Amino acid sequence: MNKGELVDAVAQKASVTKKQADAVLTAALDAIVDAVSGGDKVTLVGFGSFESRERKAREGRNPKTGAKMDIPATKVPAFSAGKLFKEKVSPGSEE
Repeated sequence: MNKGELVDAVAQKASVTKKQADAVLTAALDAIVDAVSGGDKVTLVGFGSFESRERKAREGRNPKTGAKMDIPATKVPAFSAGKLFKEKVSPGSEE
């Protein structure tokens, strides 16, 4: 499912126009990106959490030449699925 298909589904479920659904979805995604990039954690109960995580510096290899190279530490966005989301995706599994 791409963004256009998600907008169509949201518009249908919420009984709003596609233009309204697109505006709300875009605003929600922008708010999540802004919060996570600012260091905040965004938790949507039942769905999951978005946060920024530190990735440590490490040594890698250039796949073409095989030469060693240093990969610097960085921050990366991360998503952790919530319990209800996990149960919906895999109803028979228990942790």
